[in-house]
Amino acid sequence: MSQDFRDFIVSLPTEKGWVANHLHQYQGFWHPTRQLKGVIACQNHFQAQENDIFLITTPKSGTTWLKALTFALVNRVRFPNPKENHPLLTNNPHVLVPFLDMAYIDTDSPDFSSFTSPRLFSTHLPFVSLPKSVEDLGCKIVYLCRNPKDTFVSLYHFTNRLRHKEKGENSLEEVFDKFCRGVSLYGPFWDHVLGYWKQSLENPKRVLFLKYEDFKEEPKLHLKKLSEFLECPFSEEEENHTVIDQILNLCSFDNLSNLEVNKTGKLPSGEENCAFFRRGEIGDYKNFLTKEMLEKLDHLTKEKLPALLL
Repeated sequence: MSQDFRDFIVSLPTEKGWVANHLHQYQGFWHPTRQLKGVIACQNHFQAQENDIFLITTPKSGTTWLKALTFALVNRVRFPNPKENHPLLTNNPHVLVPFLDMAYIDTDSPDFSSFTSPRLFSTHLPFVSLPKSVEDLGCKIVYLCRNPKDTFVSLYHFTNRLRHKEKGENSLEEVFDKFCRGVSLYGPFWDHVLGYWKQSLENPKRVLFLKYEDFKEEPKLHLKKLSEFLECPFSEEEENHTVIDQILNLCSFDNLSNLEVNKTGKLPSGEENCAFFRRGEIGDYKNFLTKEMLEKLDHLTKEKLPALLL
């Protein structure tokens, strides 16, 4: 890290991290030290293209599933057979749709020359922190929101898997307090969600706001909605030939989690691919959170988000 960056980090509010040693508050949201370097480099150097597509979530809100679905959707002409020679069969979704800001951690000029159009990127960045060119060009943004109770429980388990063994696991109570105070990866959760919700109301042709629970309950309906938003709707012939069902089956939790690449491989950044597949269920929070915790999260959500979002 440059001395300028070190000096900048020292000037920011800092808290103990869930995995990394520290989280720093930048533009109102919390980032680990190393990832913040990538965020700032990305803001300074990334140049969007007009037809770029950005898949955005808070961590553990269905990110892996959204990447798989969107990749399969926009590339269905290139890869028409989901049971044979499809990239998702041999690549983790996070490889096919990389995290934009993570690509800038070690370089100011990552190579995106191999990307086909439309380029697919993902990020957990809040709206206020997106590179300026994304907004200037009016790039399409797909935002997936998940119930904060399931989001927190999934984040708790995920971050424990990433911690060094000598550190031991995080205390559920300790990180629950942090989450409620907004001190979590790319948190506060509620501010993150609200930022994109407002943008979806102001610019519905540019920002599509989806709910994880709704997508799980009516996947066909919401995949068609996603295809129409991205201006690649399913034809009547495709619907008759069950192309929608094929994509949903290919990208299902059961299928992806049982592929060899997702059971044994690792991302270039070091995380095990299997860490991104735990349960993917709605309501798993009931197995972990106390009545008092549930009441606190419900109170915060009602206080901070519009009733329409609950």
